Amino acid sequence: MLVVILNEKRSYMNKYEMNTNETKLETKPKYIYTYACHETERELCLLELKCLFGQPPVHDSILLSQRRLEPGTSPFIHLRLDTAVDAGSLEELCEAASTLLLEEGKTFKVLCLKEGDNEADYDERRRIERRIGSRIQGQAQMKEPDITLGVIRAGQRWFLGQCVYSDRSWLERRQKPQNYSTGLPVFVAKALVNLAVGHAAVHEADADRLKLLDPCCGMGNVMIEALSMGKHIRGYDINPLAVRGARVNLCHFGYEENLVKLGDMNMLEGTYDAAILDMPYNLCSVLPADEQKQMLRSLRRLAARAVIVSTEPMEALLSESGWTLTEQCSIRKTGMVREIWVCE
Repeated sequence: MLVVILNEKRSYMNKYEMNTNETKLETKPKYIYTYACHETERELCLLELKCLFGQPPVHDSILLSQRRLEPGTSPFIHLRLDTAVDAGSLEELCEAASTLLLEEGKTFKVLCLKEGDNEADYDERRRIERRIGSRIQGQAQMKEPDITLGVIRAGQRWFLGQCVYSDRSWLERRQKPQNYSTGLPVFVAKALVNLAVGHAAVHEADADRLKLLDPCCGMGNVMIEALSMGKHIRGYDINPLAVRGARVNLCHFGYEENLVKLGDMNMLEGTYDAAILDMPYNLCSVLPADEQKQMLRSLRRLAARAVIVSTEPMEALLSESGWTLTEQCSIRKTGMVREIWVCE
């Protein structure tokens, strides 16, 4: 636990009174998230953050929000800063920091984050850490502190709060017993699940009861990420070799192999809250348009919402199949461009 007097579900109102003549944020954010991505992934990153938070970030490296989200939900988020105090200048932040109380016996360190609007270099950030750390009542511990307090500047204001780091365990799932060379990368699969559930479902009490479908699951990359996030998902594939590989991968990560079955998506029955469809493709042939349309129509029958991935233009086919396009982005890797459509 952080700091003291701070309830983890609400912002801490410190004793420090700020000058009412200062320019303030219209709504002080309870949480500041830092994020990063490669330029080839930027469109996907921004779209995923928009779906999760209901608004796109307006800054290249941070997102300010009243919404509390576990930072490991997104593969692009590095940490969440639970803001405790803020001020209009660094000097005022140092004064405000002196009002913080740490849980008795807990050690701390202060970390000046390089994200945000602070242009300080390495040496200056270390000086900022020492200035603020000297005002906090408690025992400093630089190597393995109980609490890491982050300092960041957003616009004209400085913020101080506890750093909650992202769970990066998904990185371990990059290596699987079975995989396609053109299979979806883990971070893409994880982001697609977030696009499928939408920002509202992520925060509703019944979010874990959503039924997801991966009708062309391949080696199970999307399924494994959905399962790791506590989602209910079923997978199918028309290729027996893919089904066999997906089952091996599911078992490898501790999931039931019978979650994936052999089946043609055009023959499937039932209803699902959302589906993720990575359209079949290879480097030697292209799926005929009439077959693509049949798949999209089957998907429309099965799911209320869909995230569709393809290496080909799909707008016309999506419209003809009864889908309404709500969002679109693309990702690039080693000459391959994947288009992503979010449809309802």
